[in-house]
Order: sequence, then C-alpha cells, then structure tokens
Amino acid sequence: MTNCTMAKQRTIGKEVSLTGVGLHTGKEVTITFKPAPEDYGYAFTRVDLEGNPVIEADANYVVNTQRGTNLEKRGVKIQTSEHVLAALVGMEVDNCIIELNASEPPIMDGSSKYFVEAIEKAGIVAQEATREEYVVEEVISFTDEESGSEITVIPADEYQVTTMVDFGTKVLGTQNASLKRLSDFKDEISDARTFSFLHEIEMLLEHGLIKGGDLNNAIVYVDKELSPETMEKLRHAFKKDKISVKPNGILDNLTLHYPNEAARHKLLDVVGDLALVGTRIRGKVIANKPGHYINTQFAKKLAKLIKIEKRNKVPKFNVNTTPVKDVNEIMAMLPHRPPFLLVDKILELSDEHVIGLKNVTMNEPFFVGHFPGAPVMPGVLIVEAMAQTGGILALSTVPDPENYLTYFMKINNVKFKQQVNPGDTLFFKLDLITPIRRGIVHMSGNAYANDKLVTEAELMAQIVKTKNN
Repeated sequence: MTNCTMAKQRTIGKEVSLTGVGLHTGKEVTITFKPAPEDYGYAFTRVDLEGNPVIEADANYVVNTQRGTNLEKRGVKIQTSEHVLAALVGMEVDNCIIELNASEPPIMDGSSKYFVEAIEKAGIVAQEATREEYVVEEVISFTDEESGSEITVIPADEYQVTTMVDFGTKVLGTQNASLKRLSDFKDEISDARTFSFLHEIEMLLEHGLIKGGDLNNAIVYVDKELSPETMEKLRHAFKKDKISVKPNGILDNLTLHYPNEAARHKLLDVVGDLALVGTRIRGKVIANKPGHYINTQFAKKLAKLIKIEKRNKVPKFNVNTTPVKDVNEIMAMLPHRPPFLLVDKILELSDEHVIGLKNVTMNEPFFVGHFPGAPVMPGVLIVEAMAQTGGILALSTVPDPENYLTYFMKINNVKFKQQVNPGDTLFFKLDLITPIRRGIVHMSGNAYANDKLVTEAELMAQIVKTKNN
C-alpha cells in the first residue's frame, strides 16, 4: 500500500561538484549535484549534449546491466548509475538534479563514499511536501532461474536490506551484509568498494574495457593462478612497479575495509538499483546472490505494482465529520428530488474537488426490478450519483445555484469494477480536470464502496441558467 508518512521530502542545500575518471571510459568527468524541487526525484542531466537532455532514474530506462546499471532515454545514455543513486538514498535525499558532462559518473574509489561526502558538504534541507513511501504489506519476490538469484521484500517498520553473496570460489566464499536502518548507510556501507575477479579483469583488459580502472578503485580477487604473463599485463595496465597476491587472495593494491566488503558493496548496489523504483520503500529487502540484472528487474516489478496500487488506492473517508452540506442543503442547490436524488451528504468541497456520500438501502425503488432476488445498483445510476455530486462542485461556483441546472455533455472512460448492493455506503470523489470555463465542467470521478473502487469515469457537464430567470 502506498502511504504518506509525516516526514518531509529533502533536497540538498547548494550545488556541489566532483571530478574523476569513468571506470569504463577512462575519461575525466565532472558530476554536479544540484538542489531539485519537490516531487522531482532523481534525474541525470547530460550537460555535454545539445539541449541538456534529462534521463530520469527510472527502472524502465534500464537497457543493459553487464557492467553496472546503464540507462538510456531517446538514445542518450548514463552508465554505472548505481553508486551515485545509492549515496542519495543512503543520505535520505529525495530530490536531486545530477549533472554530468559525460555518459558515466566518476568511479572515484569504487564506492559511494565521495558522493556521500559531497552531499554532506552541500547540506540537506527539508522541503514542504510530504514524503511518499511504499509500505510493503505482503511478501513480493523475483527469481532469476538462470543465475539462482532471488530478491524478496517483506513487511518491516523501516527500509532494511540484507544481501547474501556466494560466488562459489575459494577466495570469496559465502558472505552476508545487513543494513538495519538508512542512517547507518554512511558509516557501514558507503565506503564498500567495487570488486572484480582476476579472470574478469583479464577479459576486460583484453577488450580495452576498463580504461579508468586503475587498482585504486577495485578490489581484485585472484581466483586463478597468476601467470608471469598476466602479472606483467596487470603491472603495465595499472602502472605499478610490481604486483603480488596477498595471503587473503586479493591483489596487493588495496587493504579490505571489512572482511565482508564484497557483500557490503553488493548491498550498496541493491540500494542504488532500487532507487530506480522512484518511491521510497518501507520494508526489508532480502537479496540472495544479487546482481544488477535481478536488482533492476525487481525494481521494474515494484514500480509497476506501486503504479497499479496508486491507481486503485482508496482514499480514507471520515463519515463521522460534520457534513459540509446535508440533504436539505443539497436540495437547496440541486433540482433533483427523491427518488432521483442520489447523494445524501457532501463531506468535502473545495474549488477543485468534492466528496459526497450515498447510503444504499433495500428501499431504493430500482431494486424492485434490478434484479428480483439479486439486488444490484445499476451502473448508470452510480454514474448519475457521481454527476449529481459533481453538480454541487459546479453550482458552488455561481452565486445563485438555485437558478441554474447542470446538463451532461459527455461521459468517457467509464469502468464498472465492483457491484454495489443494499447496505453499501457509496463515496463519490470528483476532481476538476481543467478549470471551469464558460460553464463547462470537466471532472474525473471515482466511486468507492467497501474500501474498493467500484466505478470510474470522466464527466463533462454544462451549467445553464434556467429560462424562467
């Protein structure tokens, strides 16, 4: 279920830049984090291209996950987005513009540490809008049969992540890492560096694919015999006088920050990739053998579920509040009378929306014939009840509503999703799609009963002054 917590959205206080090299391109690149407005989310701007195209951090733009999570929109690419996005999520920044003058952010030391420090330096400021969260209420899973990878999210009080890594090699056995709360990201996860296996490094070197990968930004696990020929190649590629393997099976360029640094980095990647969902998650993510492919497939699945739930989300209506208009006040505005008056109360009324209520009882005259022995409220009458509720919104814009009538002009996109039966309480919520002009009222309407959406429609009506006035 998608909820709003009372926490406010956050952005950064001022712009801040970092310069480094791209891991795969080897080119110098500058990344600039800039404050963004409410509800902006994260988006990359390519300032090196004409028109400064924007690529939103959206799972649907993922095109390739072979070496990092790569996004593409209308032919414009962003490579290895995950470490930057992980830093923003880990620092609980909701809205940020990420400017790049190349396709790939700088690799820095292969972790999120430098991005986190830059964000801290820029400062984090609260915004007015409330932060939206996807509250996980049931288990959601995704499995990749081929790799045996699996990601599951289960209900929890806050966003948590556990990763379990197993590469089936002696040098890097099974490792686990956990993030119990986002506030621990900076100290426990952000400095976990990317890693590679020697056999992968050899292949990448062969194809010229790690131009920026000097040995200061990748832990290399030596999973095979290091031949003098390979040693020479590595020494040359990494501009070192000599290279050797430490007793723990990693090349001697770096010292591990943690014994489970590989699992922590995989956790960092999960946090970065799941930023592509576009909504904060309140739940515990358990990732077994995660990788960019399964992470982003899971992000796509979650994003789709959230979209469906948002569309079908039922607002909470408080029937105990004093109505804005009772049935007598409704009849003072609308010309409809029983048995054709189909709204009992108006609960809310603003310039742009109205919420009405109808208690459906067995006494409704239409139940006599619709249908004997199986009473069901006709869908057209639900639409009529929505229109009457919308009529209150329309007529509240004129000083003398009793001298006006509203006439239907058009009904579009009507969907009947659930039956309405005697004993149900129907709620109608209508919102203006466009401001009222020349008496034309264009509204989107939803009818709810039993915590479900029962009918939806787009309604167009015209307010007309009665002839005898």
